[in-house]
Amino acid sequence: MRNNHILKQVGDTLRDLRKQKHLSQEELGERAGFHFSYIGKMERGEVNITLVNLERISTALGVGLHQFFPFSYSEEKLTEKEKYINAIAANLRSHELAKVKTAKNIIEELLK
Repeated sequence: MRNNHILKQVGDTLRDLRKQKHLSQEELGERAGFHFSYIGKMERGEVNITLVNLERISTALGVGLHQFFPFSYSEEKLTEKEKYINAIAANLRSHELAKVKTAKNIIEELLK
């Protein structure tokens, strides 16, 4: 079912963002005001997250709401340039801050 698919995609993104911030489910739950078991249910796509709750999670993680929907770009008609930009951004998200800063500096030098 399509509804379950989007819950799983948002949950997977939530888990990835939480791990990038080096937070446990318990720590994120404390920051956002949720029980850790609810965080787990969100990550597994077992609950339908309201936008209000997703905003609380994004605030606790220090990220924008848009970061929970990277998969939505694949459903849009993107230009070839936008596809490359998204691929680079997706790659950078999986790396630590120091490497992201280095990549930014390299890109800036290339584009001078």
